[in-house]
Amino acid sequence: MSNYFRLFANCMPIKGAIRSLICDTQRGGFKFIPNGLLDILVENKYNSISEIKSMFDNQYDTTIDEYFEFLIENEFIFFCEKDEIDLFPDIDLSWDMPAHIANAIIDINEYSNYEIEKIIDDLDKLLCKHIHLRIYSIKNIEYLEKIMVLLENKKILSIEIFVHFSLDLTKENIYVLMCKYPRLYSVVLHSAPTDEVLLQDIESKAFIVQIQQKIDNHTHCGFISPDYFSINISTFTESQHHNTCLNRKISIDVNGEIKNCPSMTKSYGNIKDTTLAEALAKEGFKDMWHIKKDQIKVCQDCEFRHICTDCRAYLQDPNDLYSKPAKCSYDPYTATWGVENPTNNTLYGQ
Repeated sequence: MSNYFRLFANCMPIKGAIRSLICDTQRGGFKFIPNGLLDILVENKYNSISEIKSMFDNQYDTTIDEYFEFLIENEFIFFCEKDEIDLFPDIDLSWDMPAHIANAIIDINEYSNYEIEKIIDDLDKLLCKHIHLRIYSIKNIEYLEKIMVLLENKKILSIEIFVHFSLDLTKENIYVLMCKYPRLYSVVLHSAPTDEVLLQDIESKAFIVQIQQKIDNHTHCGFISPDYFSINISTFTESQHHNTCLNRKISIDVNGEIKNCPSMTKSYGNIKDTTLAEALAKEGFKDMWHIKKDQIKVCQDCEFRHICTDCRAYLQDPNDLYSKPAKCSYDPYTATWGVENPTNNTLYGQ
């Protein structure tokens, strides 16, 4: 059998400071590998296993054999003839999408008095695909249905709602709403008495959960955790060119201010007198879209950087836009996670 090999195109090696990983963007998982193995895969992809062993004067044959046994066991590589290698090119890492805005965050509290219908109409014109609605106050099921009615005949594909727990919002009536309006795929009831998954319907993809965490303002975001890793080809390719949180995102805070993110201080107008398209066209709005992980201090040395979201609102150094996210406790130089600091809400520029 030939001992020339190729990584499957969907298996992406990512090098970190002291360890690397292979990210399987098709199956949504990853495995850690030594940096030495990554170097072999990247620098010797046209060499056979025997040629690689010869490069090290056959001193590390056992280790190299173990490496390749691991790769075969996890279905990361396949074998081919030398003249077939070029028949299996690397995957195209370019990224684009047919929308001016990919996703939007809309924040609502008991004092918000802007017209959500206007926001949804504006988002539809921008070809927005996903809306994340964060409701900090208590609302009833009728309020949620009014929002879903506004989405009828719109191009928006999905909506996720975070809403304050109330006895009126039961698993049963939320599920009825989800069945009636399939674009509503996730409802999280915050400030609840218990943590509990109320419904997880694989067939309809409906997800209802309640959490004890009290989410009463915009500061409850920006956390970096393995729970939030996004392991797919879309996130991976977007990360090569753009910011994985802010790219093609627009937000409306509780006061109607249009921002990159509700946590940020910079406003590009208020929804009451500015359209989202007008805000999007203003100088500086798109600047943060292009800050990628390979440019961010510490993140650029992290093996998780291309499957991880990012935060440019809460930074370790509030005067440095390229500083590590303040709410990330991972240290790529020791490969350890520290204790999360949920109160670290130091904003960029403050």
